[in-house]
Amino acid sequence: MSISGDDSPAVPPALACCAPLAREPLERERAEEIAGLLKALADPVRLQLLSMVLAHPGGEACVCDLLPGFELSQPTISHHLKVLHEAGLLERDKRGVWVYYRAHPAALEVLGTLFAPAVATA
Repeated sequence: MSISGDDSPAVPPALACCAPLAREPLERERAEEIAGLLKALADPVRLQLLSMVLAHPGGEACVCDLLPGFELSQPTISHHLKVLHEAGLLERDKRGVWVYYRAHPAALEVLGTLFAPAVATA
């Protein structure tokens, strides 16, 4: 299986065509899809990893860059990064023996708008 930025969807399916929650109530199926994405972020290690990748110089980091921030093994960190990637929050690219991760900008933008307040229209 190839590991590259090309295997990431444009926007995580759970967030595609998603209006802000304040605009209209979610249907049950949509709520379950979005809950899965939020569940990926609800783990403190994954939230910290996403933050570290976002804050890393150049906006990308490999597992080797992230390991010193944790008292966890490399396979455990890789598992958490895989969960974030599968949720559509991180893109990845293999270079030699290392996999580099960067935030998926479209996913973060849509996730941010999910919680935007409703705007009154005149």
